[in-house]
Parts: sequence; C-alpha cells; structure tokens
Amino acid sequence: MLSGVNVDVLTPVEGERDRFGNVTTTYERETVSDVLVAPGATADLEASRPEGVQVAFTLHFPKTWTQPLEGCEVELPAPWDAGNPYQVIGSPAAYMGENTPTRWHMQAEVESAHG
Repeated sequence: MLSGVNVDVLTPVEGERDRFGNVTTTYERETVSDVLVAPGATADLEASRPEGVQVAFTLHFPKTWTQPLEGCEVELPAPWDAGNPYQVIGSPAAYMGENTPTRWHMQAEVESAHG
C-alpha cells in the first residue's frame, strides 16, 4: 500500500513590531502525515515560469489536509535536505473529490528557499 511521509508546514503569522515599527513574521508549525514527495519538473525554466523559479519537489497532500498553503514553507525529512525549508509556489488548490479516488487531493510545488 502506498504511503507518504511526515512533513512540517510552516504557516506565516504576523508577529510583534520590531524596534523600527516594522511588523515581524513568525511561523506556526504543523506536522502533516502521509504526504507524497515527487521530484520537481524537469522543464521548469520556460516561458510559463518567467521569473526562473525552479521547482524542487512536487508534494501531494492528503485529503485530511484542508488548510491553505499560499505563503507557507515546508520542511521535508531526510533524505530531502531535512531542516531546510522549501517555499510553496503560488496558491495550490485541491482537486474535486470525484476526480481524486486516492487519499491525496492537492498538489503543491515547492522551490528551494535556502540562504
């Protein structure tokens, strides 16, 4: 039986203001079980991605996950560079239920967010 891995979704939350009056960002961490991890697209630097975003991985989230992923970061377990966050690209939306007979219903592309 096919099963996924646990990933940590880091959701941005507006934090306190710093000493200059700028709003800071903190992150709430939530572990999501049963996420499928697939390699990113091999042709991701074409006209459809004019900013040159390189898709590191495509993540398939289970139907039990219903939160929005826009603006979130995701940390993957080893061997996928554990502890370094990947930025979710765009605003992933769930597929219609009748079009997803498996346990997974939302595909999210992530890019490297290192350094």
